[in-house]
Amino acid sequence: MLDLLGNLKRTHYCGELRAADDGREVVVLGWVARRRDLGNLLFLDVRDRTGIVQAVFNKETQAAAHGKAERARGEFVVAVEGKCVKRQKANPELATGEVEILAAKLHILNTAKTPPFPIENEINAAEETRLRYRYLDLRRPKPHRNLALRHKIVLEIRKAMDEMGFLEVETPMLTRSTPEGARDYLVPSRVHHGQFYALPQSPQIFKQILMIAGLDRYFQIVKCFRDEDLRADRQPEFTQLDVEMSFPRQEDVFAVIEKVMVRACAVAGVKATPPFPHMLYKDAVRRYGSDKPDLRFGMELHDATACFPAEAREKLQIAGSVFAMAAPGAAGWSRKQLDELTERAKAAGARGAYFAKVAAEGITSTVEKLLGAENVKKLVEACGAKAGDLVVAVSAKEEIKGAEAAALVAGQLRLQLGDALGLIDRSQWKFCWITGFPLFEWSATDKAWVSAQHPFTGIVEEDLDLLEQPERRGEIRSKGYDIVLNGYELGSGSIRIHRQDVQERVFRALGLSEEQLRRRFGFFLDALTYGTPPHGGIALGIDRIAMLLAGEKSLREVIAFAKTTAAQDLMAESPSSVDEAQLDELGLAIKEGKKAAP
Repeated sequence: MLDLLGNLKRTHYCGELRAADDGREVVVLGWVARRRDLGNLLFLDVRDRTGIVQAVFNKETQAAAHGKAERARGEFVVAVEGKCVKRQKANPELATGEVEILAAKLHILNTAKTPPFPIENEINAAEETRLRYRYLDLRRPKPHRNLALRHKIVLEIRKAMDEMGFLEVETPMLTRSTPEGARDYLVPSRVHHGQFYALPQSPQIFKQILMIAGLDRYFQIVKCFRDEDLRADRQPEFTQLDVEMSFPRQEDVFAVIEKVMVRACAVAGVKATPPFPHMLYKDAVRRYGSDKPDLRFGMELHDATACFPAEAREKLQIAGSVFAMAAPGAAGWSRKQLDELTERAKAAGARGAYFAKVAAEGITSTVEKLLGAENVKKLVEACGAKAGDLVVAVSAKEEIKGAEAAALVAGQLRLQLGDALGLIDRSQWKFCWITGFPLFEWSATDKAWVSAQHPFTGIVEEDLDLLEQPERRGEIRSKGYDIVLNGYELGSGSIRIHRQDVQERVFRALGLSEEQLRRRFGFFLDALTYGTPPHGGIALGIDRIAMLLAGEKSLREVIAFAKTTAAQDLMAESPSSVDEAQLDELGLAIKEGKKAAP
């Protein structure tokens, strides 16, 4: 027979009890985390979101409570009434380890089946199992800490934005489909048959319209949706800090976000020191092989193309550049290790990997016969390699129009080597701003120039005339910028286009016809004609910020109800089929055998 809660009221959370509470009558409510029966003495560890406290049931002094405790099992929901007392021997493993509860009464409020995995901090259960039983997984202390940290980060962000004069304004979840770089999630309209809403990939157009409306400073903690392939740091629905300002310089946006990040980091005990350094996109790619460089270690890249003469390039089938780096202390790597590194390079898109070992007695290289001793020496000198170092050079299998393909491949190897060699200082928090992005990037799929960010990104004024020169599209510089932390892009933004004539020129450069412009952006183009102020902003990934500050490697560890890399909610069994009646109401039919696009 289960007990009723009735008028019983908690006096303390389990994890709050301390030595100062000695002698107090207490009531705690929670789950049985552990049960230990020593005959006359029975111990129940009772857990809630704040932690665990030990309750002691004495058969000689409280026979009824002891008898009921004998029936309790793991994950039973209980209430314990008793006196908080100091333990004879403290348990340093618990925050409440100095005290325990001498139980006078036990109320069993609900029973529980044996869970599929232990409700403990560290478990070996497969992630699929954890997500399927998420309501159990979230009982563990680690998810509690992560969600509490996320709450505090978001709360601090809201406080900071409010103090800087920003207004939080909600924008629609049901809007129209616009091209913003990923597939839209579409929602069919029951009222307007054959027409669809789209879930927003971002509130981009709406936040620009808020600037046209004179709101001056807007922010929002907002859900966004993108139907794209997933990975550890990407979810189909994600949360971002969305910010927009009127009349800003780029530096104004940076100053706002740096204040926000300093305060968000402080919540997790991390010190961020502004101003954050700036780096041009082209320099980031050439020095680190990435537009989100990890600055916690050196091992910078060097253009080693000049060290590979024409004859060697022909034999090695090198069409573009060669980039190289010096891996400190790796000269002793075995042939097997170098073969594995070559395979990793090829998996990253390399044509080949070329090595030179630097020892006190001289230099040996896998490509010395092709390059010649003098060029190998130049390669080593170009990388600043010292005795004991391994020089790693790579070329790209396929060149990317308007990009340094070999540098991008080398950048992936740099991260792998930095990790393998223990060069990354995990105690460091290295922010930087990346600026000077190209406005367009080449799409190998579409065989055309497409927006590198979104089509509302501002353009460096000196490059405006290049919009009508297709052969020079790759040279056009944007007013875009990213904020990066420890090799992760935290957010992306730009100073926007605020003139209708410039916006239409960009759309034409993207190959959009007048009819397409009116159909997709008509209301926005009209809004631009009514006195649009210069404006700009940024969007930061809340999930990613929380993930990094919590010390996690996956977004799923800081999201209460996360989806798998197959975009499934295993607990709710979503997505799922729906009744035929619902489809009929919407005027929809399912095509049998229709496969999703890759």
